[in-house]
Amino acid sequence: MESLEQKSSIARFLDNVFKLSENNTTVKTEILAGVTTFMTMAYILVVNANILGEAGMDKPAVFVATALSAFVGSLVMGLVANYPIACAPGMGLNAFFTYTVVIQMNHTWQFALCAVFIEGIIFILLTLTNVREAIIDCIPPLLKHAVTAGIGLFIAFIGMINTGLVKVGGAAVTLGSMRDPLVLLTVVGLIIAAILMSKNVKGAFLLAMIITSALGMVSGLITIPKGIISAVPSIEPVFMKAFSVSTSEIFSFDMVVVVFTFLFVNLFDTVGCLVGVASKGNLLNADGTLPRAKQALLADAIGTTAGAVLGVSTVSSYVESSAGISQGGRTGLTATTTGILFLASLFFAPIFTAIPAQATGPILILVGVLMASSVLQLNFSDPTDAIPAFLTFVMMPLSYSIANGIMFGMISYTILKLVTGQKEKVNKALIIISILFVCKFIFL
Repeated sequence: MESLEQKSSIARFLDNVFKLSENNTTVKTEILAGVTTFMTMAYILVVNANILGEAGMDKPAVFVATALSAFVGSLVMGLVANYPIACAPGMGLNAFFTYTVVIQMNHTWQFALCAVFIEGIIFILLTLTNVREAIIDCIPPLLKHAVTAGIGLFIAFIGMINTGLVKVGGAAVTLGSMRDPLVLLTVVGLIIAAILMSKNVKGAFLLAMIITSALGMVSGLITIPKGIISAVPSIEPVFMKAFSVSTSEIFSFDMVVVVFTFLFVNLFDTVGCLVGVASKGNLLNADGTLPRAKQALLADAIGTTAGAVLGVSTVSSYVESSAGISQGGRTGLTATTTGILFLASLFFAPIFTAIPAQATGPILILVGVLMASSVLQLNFSDPTDAIPAFLTFVMMPLSYSIANGIMFGMISYTILKLVTGQKEKVNKALIIISILFVCKFIFL
C-alpha cells in the first residue's frame, strides 16, 4: 500500500512540474518518448568525439563532455521551457568547428571553444532581450509549415545517409548497394518499424530499434558489447580550455568571423527545429507563435555556454526529438528523461554506443514521413506562397542545413510578396532579416 502511495505521490509531483494532465499525457508515455529520443540521438556520443578528435581533442574526454552538455541542455529545456525537445552538440557545427576553424583556418581547438563560449553568452543576451523570440514570431505561418516538412525530409535524408541506404555517387547521391548486409539490415528495420507503426503498437519506434539491433548482433553484423559498465574517462583534457586563449586571439578579426558564423547558423537551425518540431507536436499557439519561446531559446543558449566550458562544440536543439514526439511526448519530462539517459551513458557506454545506425536510421526515415505531411497545409495555387515554401523544404536536405532552407524561403517570400503588391504580408523585421541573409550569402 505504501509503495502504491509513493508511486502516486511521485506521479502527482511530475504532473505538477510538467503539466502532464494539461497536455493529455502520462508519466509512462513521456518516459517512453524520452527513451526513444535518446536512442535516436545516442550516435552523437561517438560521432562528436570522432569529429572533434580530428581537431586534436582527446576523444574520451570529448565523449564525457558531449554526454554532460546534452544532459545540461536537455534538463534545462525540460525543466525551464517544458518542451519535449532534447539538446546536444549539433551536427554540422561540429564539422565547421573541426574542418573550417581548426584545419582550414589553422586555429587551435581552444580558439574554437572560446568562439563557442562567446557565441553562447551573446545568445543568452539576445534571448533575454527578446531578439531571438521576435525572429521566430516574424516567420509567416506558411513558412512554418514548410519548415516542418523540410525538417521531415532532412531527418529522413540523415537516416538514409547514416545507414548507407543512400550514398555519394552518380551526379550527387545514389542508392546504396542492396547486396550490402548492413543496408539490408536497414531495410529490414524500416519494414519492422513501418509495420509496428501501421498497427499502432505502443512504443513502436523503440521496439523496432531493439529488434533491429538484436538482429544485427545475432547475425554478426553488429558488434555485441563486451561489457555493460565502463569507467568514466577524465574530462580534464578539454574542461575549461576555452579560457586558455590569449587576449589578442579573442579580439582578432578571425574570432569575429568565427563567432558570427556560429551565431548565424545555430540561430536559424534552432529556430527551425523549435518551430518545426513544436508544430508537429501541436505545441504552437493558435496564431502560430511558439509559447515559452524565450525559455526554450534560453535553454539552448545555456547548453551552448555550458558545453563550451565542458569542452564541446555548439549545443543545439535536436530534430531527432521528433521521434519522441511521434511516440506521444508532449512535455519537458520527455527531454528530462533524455538528458538523464545521456548522463547514465557515461557509465554504460558499451551498451549505448552499440546501438547501430541501422537501428536508428529507419526511425528517422519514418519520422520524416510524419513531418512531411505538413505540405498538406501549403497553398500551391499561389506562386508567391508555393515558391518560398518549396525552396524552404527542398533546400534543407539538399544543402544539408536547416538554416539554408529558412534563408532561401524567407528571402524569396519577402521579394515575391513585395513585387506583387502584397506589402501587408511582409513586416519590417522580415525585410531586415532577409537583407541580412543576402549579406550572409555575399560576404560569408
